[in-house]
Amino acid sequence: MGDAEVSRWRTLQESDPAFDNPFLSPEFTLIVGELRDTVRVAVLYDGPEIAGFFPFERHPLGIGKPVAAGLTDAQGMIFAKDLEVDPFRLLRRSGLSVYEFDHLVAGQPLLGSRHETYPSPIIDLSDGYDAYTDYLRANSGKTYKTTLAKSRKLGREAGEVRHEYAITDPAPLHTLLGWKTDQYRRTGRADRFSHRWIVELVERLQTTGGESFAGVLDMVYVGDRPVAGHFGIRTRTTLAGWFPAYDTDFAKYSPGLIHHLAMAEKAAAAGIQVIDMGRGDKEYKEKLKNGEFTVAEGRLARPGPAAGFHWMMRVPARKARATVLANPVLHKTADKALKTYGRLRAGLIG
Repeated sequence: MGDAEVSRWRTLQESDPAFDNPFLSPEFTLIVGELRDTVRVAVLYDGPEIAGFFPFERHPLGIGKPVAAGLTDAQGMIFAKDLEVDPFRLLRRSGLSVYEFDHLVAGQPLLGSRHETYPSPIIDLSDGYDAYTDYLRANSGKTYKTTLAKSRKLGREAGEVRHEYAITDPAPLHTLLGWKTDQYRRTGRADRFSHRWIVELVERLQTTGGESFAGVLDMVYVGDRPVAGHFGIRTRTTLAGWFPAYDTDFAKYSPGLIHHLAMAEKAAAAGIQVIDMGRGDKEYKEKLKNGEFTVAEGRLARPGPAAGFHWMMRVPARKARATVLANPVLHKTADKALKTYGRLRAGLIG
């Protein structure tokens, strides 16, 4: 893609609030494309004018996935509002039999008849940080007051608490990734950073900066020691929550909550209006959110052997997962089992 295509993509993205997410930015697709040879972009025309873009990954048997599938909290096409799209023709022209998704944003022509929708919690800063904290006081007062008290206690017992936003030094980034790897192991999850391309993706994104797209690393310190942090990416007005983590030595102070409040304050001052924390039932998201978007999980498929094979291999597993997520008892049991496995695995590794 050349400069003209990137410029048109950005214009379409900024013309519709539904596309205001950095995972839908051209820069994100281009950087992932430098690391993954499966990345493709279908360019849609309305007469001589480019009217849309469909970024995707093409895998064997014509199985299509979002760019950086498994990592992204916003997926889909970027297109002009009045564009009419035949989704099955789009799949055929893109060389796809199936397109599967788990964070498809609202209003997409790719949304098939078989899908499930899920809330994606956000921190809405459009009225400023003070308005957000007023909301927390009224609706999550205990959490807010306790977090402030723990921040003061951390300062008294460990040293001066300070926060740095938009850090360009790579050393704190690797500290954060180390915490995240430890978290994955403790909780029995697969370590995303065991894949070199994901580490390199984050490293490249940290060095990417511009008005419309940038990587953002921020950290809370006690003196010179990092305590908690987050790496994400942003557009002009939306910061995508991506990789938060903290030093477990400070767990009793709730450093993750301390950090998120500090991040929200600095982000609001930098012009961010929304922090999209992403789909997922995490306690901290419930405590901090003051709004939510909706994303969809499902698949769009053209009739054929490849689509049938994909259905047999993937749909039963997705249904089982959806059943677990929908049942609080099953969800709690599965989460407990993963954490037990994580503790055992961490003990063996240690």
